[in-house]
Amino acid sequence: MTVLTQAEISEFIDRAFAEDIGPGDITSDNVVPENARLRVALETREDIVVAGLDIALDCFRKLVPDAKITKHCEDGHAIKAKDVLAVVEGNARGILTAERTALNTLQHLSGIATTTRTYVAAMGDTTTKLLDTRKTLPGWRKLEKYATRMGGAQNHRMGLYDGVMIKDNHIGVVGSITKCVEAARAANLPKIEVECDTLDQVHEAASAGADIILLDNMGPEMLCEAVAIVDGRCKTEASGGVNLQTIGAIAATGVDYVSVGRITQSAPAVDIGLDVAIL
Repeated sequence: MTVLTQAEISEFIDRAFAEDIGPGDITSDNVVPENARLRVALETREDIVVAGLDIALDCFRKLVPDAKITKHCEDGHAIKAKDVLAVVEGNARGILTAERTALNTLQHLSGIATTTRTYVAAMGDTTTKLLDTRKTLPGWRKLEKYATRMGGAQNHRMGLYDGVMIKDNHIGVVGSITKCVEAARAANLPKIEVECDTLDQVHEAASAGADIILLDNMGPEMLCEAVAIVDGRCKTEASGGVNLQTIGAIAATGVDYVSVGRITQSAPAVDIGLDVAIL
């Protein structure tokens, strides 16, 4: 499970501000009176699942340490269009300078959570679990995987360092699935997953002792055959070309997991606005 520490959040905000603000917000610092105050409401323009709200609010806290903040929802909550997520009150310059970074983060992560929740719903009444993938923006992986969890998915491996995934190129270099699995076992690596795109490979991977078999680009009929071959000897994960139109039929085949790159790679940002009331 992806856990975001406060230190990681603070580091992310510092990098984002360095990119956006640089040596200073020349508009707000020269146009807005130094002591002017604002009250702003973060309001969604569409139905969404919230993710990244605390990170967005920390953006305001960073520049307005004495800001008065009132939250109206939490990450993981499904809210309706025109609902207010939070109200922030404080120094106008700081709020206006933090606005874009806060909104970009909140809109992007809530977009992922909202898309993820849609995929979970499309799987219907099955026991199959939705997994995310490594198809994330560089530097955003922990944040994006956190957002998928807020939408109802489970986290797959974080990177190349915390989970074995034996793919076709590994097999091509080593010579066989069996040899790859044996090498991983000899290195005492846990949770060995093998990618298979044929039923013969599924037979070999299951017999070799894989913990998970990734069933790559298989249709529902072939997935049913693969699940029957495995017969409970290990977990099964369907992947490749999964979309909202196909995920229900895929989940109904009895696979344990479905992994979907689209929930991070292609999720659109949601529309959240910042409504301002001058004090």
